[in-house]
Amino acid sequence: METITWHDFEKVELRAGTILEVADFPEANKPAYKVKADFGPFGIKWSSAQITKHYTKEELIGRQIVGVINFPKKQIATFMSEFLITGFADDNGDIVLTSVEQKVPNGSKLM
Repeated sequence: METITWHDFEKVELRAGTILEVADFPEANKPAYKVKADFGPFGIKWSSAQITKHYTKEELIGRQIVGVINFPKKQIATFMSEFLITGFADDNGDIVLTSVEQKVPNGSKLM
């Protein structure tokens, strides 16, 4: 593992967002959803997320997530992903979302 400085960490824009919409993404190589999230002053952004094992589309709506919003956009099949949804791999390698314990303003930075 490489050691980073506080300045390095501050470059990563880990921001809170609220999921507004979730759609199937059948064109993806692995099962995934298209997720639309509101990051407050940073706007509404879309992401592809391989989170279909633990979450239904319906239960994701309104949930606050933590996203990296300063990566370059990434083409995934026919879709342009604008942020990275963060999470942890469980014992099977399936993603469990990073959670926000209490509601915070959209766009809040992880400290």
